[in-house]
Amino acid sequence: MVALSQVPAPALRTGPGVQAAQDAKEPEVLATCKVPPPARGRGATGPGPANAVQETFPRDYTVTAIPGVVAAGQKWKEVWTVEGNNADGIIGTRDGGLLIAQNDNSAVVKLDTVKLDKNGKPSVVYPDTNTGGALSMNSKGVLFLNSRGLKASVMELAPQRRTFANSYQGDSLDCIGGALNDLMADSKGGVYFTMGGLFYADPKGVVTRYGKNLDTNGIVLSADEKTLYVTNGMTLAALDVQKDGSLTNQREFARLGGGGGGDGSTIDAAGRIYVSSSPGVHVIGPDGKYLGLIPTPRGLISVAFSGPDKKTLYAVARTGNTDWIIGIPMIAQGYKRRAK
Repeated sequence: MVALSQVPAPALRTGPGVQAAQDAKEPEVLATCKVPPPARGRGATGPGPANAVQETFPRDYTVTAIPGVVAAGQKWKEVWTVEGNNADGIIGTRDGGLLIAQNDNSAVVKLDTVKLDKNGKPSVVYPDTNTGGALSMNSKGVLFLNSRGLKASVMELAPQRRTFANSYQGDSLDCIGGALNDLMADSKGGVYFTMGGLFYADPKGVVTRYGKNLDTNGIVLSADEKTLYVTNGMTLAALDVQKDGSLTNQREFARLGGGGGGDGSTIDAAGRIYVSSSPGVHVIGPDGKYLGLIPTPRGLISVAFSGPDKKTLYAVARTGNTDWIIGIPMIAQGYKRRAK
């Protein structure tokens, strides 16, 4: 007989660079929760489902024209590659570069990606982010980040560095359960974020939960900040934004194409919404009409406009333990009055 119990369990780590759910010290924090999060495991360690589709990357793809958005035959180009979970939550910078959150390195780097025919040059601009995740900058230039390490928080990185929000109903954000995913800063000084659900941290950092039956990830505001869009599995939900930042009138806004739920989101100058996913970037009109898919050579986790005149769409592609920053020339132009 073979002793199956001889296979050692994967070692748990702790500290910066480790998301809270994989941190060996997480049980100590969760023990303090007045309202504990839903029970969950530490993640599967065995093989995937027997019927799982195994893709070969990079895959072949053909970009078809989406009027006013992208020309037929355009190709994505790689501008930067990094090992590990070290590219996420990208936003554009005013000089045509990108800010990129790095989980493993617990840093934010700036990538100078002015031209698609040159590889980007990264430089660390914000170190020690405690497993930094997605980024968002509001129209007034205030920069925020989701800190995904243990004792999770929404951080303000600029113009001052401080903890902006780290509790919900008297508990640590860790007590919500899951990981801080995406965030969207508004011009009022507040921040919307996703963490298994939809939340708003008002300008004083007080967190309120909104929405029902939401499987959230990517999140973005319309240009006039009257509508908030949030991914909900294979759909995109919309909610009306009130003067105090609160949310009402949740509804299904659009359905995404097949091949995986939505991840990151951004908008363009015409009000179209772009949602990253496994097959590529879904493009949705401001009226909720599905306009088409911009296919990609690898599955995506994040998307943003930047480059000269903000007419390049950049995305984070992930395969295994490697992240790629890729870009494609666009007809559409990103919204210029906000980073995302």
